[in-house]
Amino acid sequence: MASTFGVEPPVPVIHAKLNAIFLICIGIGYALPYRDPERYRGYLWIMGPLLKGAGAAAFIIDYFVNGSPKSFLLFAASDGALALWTLAALARPQAIGHRP
Repeated sequence: MASTFGVEPPVPVIHAKLNAIFLICIGIGYALPYRDPERYRGYLWIMGPLLKGAGAAAFIIDYFVNGSPKSFLLFAASDGALALWTLAALARPQAIGHRP
């Protein structure tokens, strides 16, 4: 997979394994707000605008500062889009079961 994006595999390989664990846990964590979005609204703020926005910024900064492959900008675009989409949904008054 690393060669698809023009980068070397991580060394040591534990970095890739830890990232996999992290992503699996985040994915499982989305089951909570899926079932009760109002109760887990804070989780959505952290995992949406904050985490995805920071991820997009990290990819963009790495591209310009460290010369990472252009393909990394796809990750920046997808993370940025998800951050903005989640922010827009959370900012709406009628968002996620919110009642005035």
